Amino acid sequence: MKDDAYFMELAIMEAQKSLEEGGLPIGSVLVKDGEVISQGHNRLIQNDSVILHAEMDAIENAGRLNYEDYRKCTLYTTLSPCPMCSGAIILYNIPKVVIGENTTLMGAENFLKINDVEIVVLDDIRCRDLFLKFTCNNSEIWDEELAKVGNTTEVNDGNYCNR
Repeated sequence: MKDDAYFMELAIMEAQKSLEEGGLPIGSVLVKDGEVISQGHNRLIQNDSVILHAEMDAIENAGRLNYEDYRKCTLYTTLSPCPMCSGAIILYNIPKVVIGENTTLMGAENFLKINDVEIVVLDDIRCRDLFLKFTCNNSEIWDEELAKVGNTTEVNDGNYCNR
C-alpha cells in the first residue's frame, strides 16, 4: 500500500528535477484516492516566473478538477507552503497537506490550520538537506528570490554554510 513516505519520495524526485534544471529544489505531488494525479516542481528560475512554486505547478498540472475531486486530494510538498500556495490549497478545498520538513522555511501553516486543512510534517532530513545545500551553494539566487517578496528572513542553514 502506498503511504506518505512513498508519495514524499516522488515529491523529492520532483525537487531533484528542479535542481537539475537549475531551479530551487522544491517538489510537490497531488494525490487523489491514493493515486498520483499530478506532479510539479519549482520553476521560478527556469521559467522566469513569479508564481510557479512546486505546489502551484502540481495544482496546475492536475487540470481543472471539480469540487468533489479536490476534496479527495492530499498535496505532498517537500517544504512548508508559502502564503500564495496555501491560499491555492484553501481556494481549491484540498483538505490535507503533507510537508517533508518545515524547519528551514516556515510557510503559512497556521493559515492552513485555521481553514481546517490537516497538516502532517514528516521531518524528512532529505528535504531539508536538499534545500539547504542549494541555498549555500547558490546564496545569490536565493537572496534574489527573497528580495523579490520583500523577505529578509535568513534560512536556518545549520552547518552547511557560514554566510
